[in-house]
Amino acid sequence: MSVPGQAPGMRTTRPRDVDLADPAFWRLPRTERLRAFALLRELDAPVRFTARSGREAGLSFYALVKHADIKAASRQPSVFASAPGVTVPEPARWAKALFGNSMVNLDGADHAGLRRIVSRAFTPRLLARAEENITRVTRRLMDEAVAERSTDFMRSAPARLPFEVICDLMGVPGTYRPWIATQIDHASSHVGVERRGLARVRVPGRGLRSLARMQLVMARLAYERRRRPTGDLISALVRADVDGQSLDARELGAFFSLLLVAGVETTRNALAHGMALLSRFPEQRALLESDLAGHLDGAVEEIVRHSTPIIQFRRTVTTAYELGGRTFRPGDKAVLFYASGNRDASVFAEPDLFDITRSPNPHLGYGGGGPHHCLGAHLARLEMRALFTEVLTRTDTARAFGEPELVDSSFDNRVRGLPLSFDPVPSP
Repeated sequence: MSVPGQAPGMRTTRPRDVDLADPAFWRLPRTERLRAFALLRELDAPVRFTARSGREAGLSFYALVKHADIKAASRQPSVFASAPGVTVPEPARWAKALFGNSMVNLDGADHAGLRRIVSRAFTPRLLARAEENITRVTRRLMDEAVAERSTDFMRSAPARLPFEVICDLMGVPGTYRPWIATQIDHASSHVGVERRGLARVRVPGRGLRSLARMQLVMARLAYERRRRPTGDLISALVRADVDGQSLDARELGAFFSLLLVAGVETTRNALAHGMALLSRFPEQRALLESDLAGHLDGAVEEIVRHSTPIIQFRRTVTTAYELGGRTFRPGDKAVLFYASGNRDASVFAEPDLFDITRSPNPHLGYGGGGPHHCLGAHLARLEMRALFTEVLTRTDTARAFGEPELVDSSFDNRVRGLPLSFDPVPSP
């Protein structure tokens, strides 16, 4: 029997025990989830899942799990739109009115105009200064970690690298930083996490309060930089102007919140996964140590592919469109599962293997291309290069032990804890 939007004879019946809309699925071990995605990739077309509980009960989405489908949808933003929101649940209207709309939730001219203004602020001089600073900050944080003999990477000084780098780039005073770090943790702690017992309650929680507080601080700093520019990113953004257009206060706040929350959390998780992978695959670590200059870039890209810090983003279909054997209708929701696309065996040989020599490596860790390709990809790569250079050249005994403890999230591969040791590995 066929269903609308599906050609007769196609294999589109999902495995009975695979339900991406069930919060219980995201509490399974990561290896089991990856096996489930492998089964879904064997089907002939994207399949639909319907939430049976929680905030989105009764709502459905199609899962794009193949590399080619994710890439194609990413490059058709007029069909697969980011508005009204890319996360689950979608941002409430009152939240958009209060906080402004994040760049990731915009399309077309609105998105392009905002991105042009932001890109104008990231001058070559600013980025060159940031690269020099990343090296200095990484060395300082690694010195702290060695002195403290940290036992958990997520609580060690190097895990603060993305936060310190972005704060330096923005020009956030040191006195504000501990408080802002706490707000970031609060704002990101429940994204993609189903809170049992509160599924149907939609009230402003700790995360939204944290965003509001951060935006007030950013507004204060922006006001000061307009009066007395200091050469940092905040100064550049408050003065950025493209064709007479500049960022208003809410747009500034929304961008800074995106930079602080997304830019910190995703890179911090990539660093943790990288530490774990280099310990889980000692032969790859040895290969990297044998030729750091020759293999470091490949290692960074493979860490991002293998770990995929952001699991998925959602899109809303605007017009009838055929993709991957499925006809989509206006209003359909399509979820782009980057974590699945990065394990697609039709693109990556032995996709579950961690291979720092993998080339080419067209991973989806920064998105599938198109206008929403990650604006912070360059900065994230610089931070990862700097940290693993320090780990492998100055403190070659630093190693992770065991698997990362992950948060049960449908949105990101967020690391809660990762055992760490600075003791030499005993000889066999």
